[in-house]
Amino acid sequence: MSTHAGATAPAARIRNVLAAALALAVLAACNRAPAPVDAPAADAPQAAASDGSIHPEQWPELAWPVAADPAVEKRIDELLASMTLEEKVGQLIQGDIGSITPEDVRKYRLGSILAGGSSDPGGKYNATPAEWLALSDAFWEASMDTSGGGKAIPVIWGIDAMHGQSNVVGATLFPHNVGLGATRNPELLRRIGEITAQETRTTGMEWAFAPTVAVPQDVRWGRAYEGYSENPQVVADFARAMVEGLQGKPGAADFLGDNRVMVSVKHFVGDGGTTNGRDQGDTVVSEAELRDVHAAGYKTAIEAGAQSVMASFNSFHGTKMHGHQPLLTDVLKGRMHFGGFVVGDWNGHGQIPGCTNDDCPATFTAGLDMAMAPDSWKGMYDTTLAAAKNGTLSMERLDDAVRRILRVKFLMKLFDAPKPSQRALGGKFELLGAPEHREVARQAVRESLVLLKNNGGVLPLRTNQRVLVVGDGADNMSKQTGGWTLNWQGTGTTRADFPNADTIWEGIARAVKAGGGQAELAVDGKYKAKPDVAVVVFGENPYAEFQGDIPNLLFHPGDDSDLELIKKLKADGIPVVAVFITGRPLWMNREINASDAFVAAWLPGSEGAGVADVLLRKADGSVDHDFKGKLSFSWPRNAVDAAVNKPGYQPQFAFGHGLTYADKGDLAALPEDSGIEGLQAPAGVYFARGQLAPGLALKLEDGKGAATAVTTVPVALADNSLAISAVDHERQEDARRFTWSGAQAASATILSEPAQELTRETNGDLLLVLTLRPDALPASGALTASAGAGTSLPLLDTLAKLPAGQWTTLGIPLKCFAASGADVAKLDTLLKLQSDAAATLSISRVAVGAVSEAQHILACPQSK
Repeated sequence: MSTHAGATAPAARIRNVLAAALALAVLAACNRAPAPVDAPAADAPQAAASDGSIHPEQWPELAWPVAADPAVEKRIDELLASMTLEEKVGQLIQGDIGSITPEDVRKYRLGSILAGGSSDPGGKYNATPAEWLALSDAFWEASMDTSGGGKAIPVIWGIDAMHGQSNVVGATLFPHNVGLGATRNPELLRRIGEITAQETRTTGMEWAFAPTVAVPQDVRWGRAYEGYSENPQVVADFARAMVEGLQGKPGAADFLGDNRVMVSVKHFVGDGGTTNGRDQGDTVVSEAELRDVHAAGYKTAIEAGAQSVMASFNSFHGTKMHGHQPLLTDVLKGRMHFGGFVVGDWNGHGQIPGCTNDDCPATFTAGLDMAMAPDSWKGMYDTTLAAAKNGTLSMERLDDAVRRILRVKFLMKLFDAPKPSQRALGGKFELLGAPEHREVARQAVRESLVLLKNNGGVLPLRTNQRVLVVGDGADNMSKQTGGWTLNWQGTGTTRADFPNADTIWEGIARAVKAGGGQAELAVDGKYKAKPDVAVVVFGENPYAEFQGDIPNLLFHPGDDSDLELIKKLKADGIPVVAVFITGRPLWMNREINASDAFVAAWLPGSEGAGVADVLLRKADGSVDHDFKGKLSFSWPRNAVDAAVNKPGYQPQFAFGHGLTYADKGDLAALPEDSGIEGLQAPAGVYFARGQLAPGLALKLEDGKGAATAVTTVPVALADNSLAISAVDHERQEDARRFTWSGAQAASATILSEPAQELTRETNGDLLLVLTLRPDALPASGALTASAGAGTSLPLLDTLAKLPAGQWTTLGIPLKCFAASGADVAKLDTLLKLQSDAAATLSISRVAVGAVSEAQHILACPQSK
């Protein structure tokens, strides 16, 4: 891809009108107002609608708001002139605390570290605030230690403060961005930014990888909840507010001060516009849409002085953003005059053609200033140094990148600051979850709730009655807080990990008791005494990034237990209020129809009591808080139409919809045809409940190549070397028993047509998780697993250590398959289990999952 001028004169003006009309039509189809952008001059050359070319002169020209400080520039000049090549390269490399030590920083003079979503002090997801701060001190001291030579250049620590300082136990957890967008309250966002900065500073970090300013156009994307809205104007307004909240305002005395953190606006650019909502996918839209929709938040963030921008994993018309010079350099730094530095995303540079995670000078040439090389930092340091020495990476580009990084450190006064524990907020752990901070989060919950149905005015509820609270989300902090909470996927936590928080049940119970009523919790709906009303709290389980990608907008496909619970309560004559916890709008027509009232609660965070504030009246019967939330994403009419910019898209509830108590909330029955036919399974689940996902097949094959397709069970190979029968795990015949006789080697293989693309899952350290029960294992022989055309991985030793006859979960890292030779970019054989000895193994589920989902993990064989 290259930048070119295009045509001029009358033809250009005609294309200008057509391009503008196209951009407006795209937005109008979604009932959205376009974000204001700087209009190109009438005679400016215009890009073709969708050829992937970039024309910087058509992008808004901005004024960088951070005035140059001659004293700072002088210090940068002096330091830069004295730095060795090794020290300069060190500033460009960022390693993750899971793979780097303070001694590494001391030796290689690295400029930055990060704590990824599942990287914590001592490897403990629930490490104490004191442990975080001690590690901050250790890394800072290493960077400032000149006893072995080198310059004292303070390291800067970046961390995903996604909805508050969500990595630290006890911190205030705000609603995820999908909920904050529904508040339409930029000033509230500004205050949330201030609090997040303060709580981040208590444990020593100075840099938040936030805000996300994606404008998701397809909520099948697993990161849709990180976006404030499908509407670019909402995103633009919120981006400015959040950047100013985190960093302070340029020119103000506290800008980048001790109570603030620097930001990393992400992910530049187009991550919310990939085809089919695929994470790390290709954004194939016109340049006008990329600029006017997907870049809307960057304009306001840059105008607010954002000090760093994070490059995106996605491509634009096939060119990876980490290697996209026209956008990173010509547009962002050139036309938009961004004066901070560009940081990469997790090994994103390794996805550029010709690059690897360990070797990619091309990313710096394209405009990246700091490579996020979490576990590849040493290789990136060595190869970048070699590239600088041989001229592959020009000295001009190297010095520019270092200068940008040093400037931020000087602006934050880090060169003159003591170690993190001795700074203004260091160690002030009383700020974590402070009452005044939690009150702001509770306000955010109240204002984020969107009321979609209120038949007969069932809401607000009186507190002087018997209230039943049911559903697996009622008393569930993990579900309530979602992904990016204490670990990457937000799973595996306990109630004790949230000392400064209220579940939705706890908030309701306290309010009902204060109003003279009685509240009962019965997750399964089996109440002790018939209630006057039931509140059913249910929704999505926690997820993050690509693990949250879904093929359609069905909610928990194949599992209607929540709907059945609502219907059972209704059959008992009990009015039902449904509270839906979710990171995105989903097709919920059946649940909406079955309920008397339906509330979208999004992912509310730590303050579940904010839900009770709105659902319940005050003790005297008056209304304390009305519904204020308005949909920041349109709500789907069916489970098929996911892309809001698709021609003819018609939502069930439009962007901006949301009832109040003054509105007539009665809703006629909605159509219950999802538009989806056939068996459905959640994304990444290959086998569950006795069924294979669509597009998959299972075959048995003996050592001589004789194969049998499995369509029903029981079934066996002709010589009975391998047989399959149905067994029970959690429900009747939901698992399969594989029995090898040992007569000859035989295998069972899950095949996919078309082939699966699992590169991103492999890079993300995900596993193939098998829920299994080892029934009978041989003392010797070969029991193996393989994928694609890779060599087999031995399973017998690992299986022998599992509890015999008991169900458990075994994870096989996808990286093991890749290392064995499997092409994870085109995987047609998802799993092949083979044995040459007598063995019996029962399996109830096969799915891609996170480390936290596996009780046992196979160790990859050492490469020879």
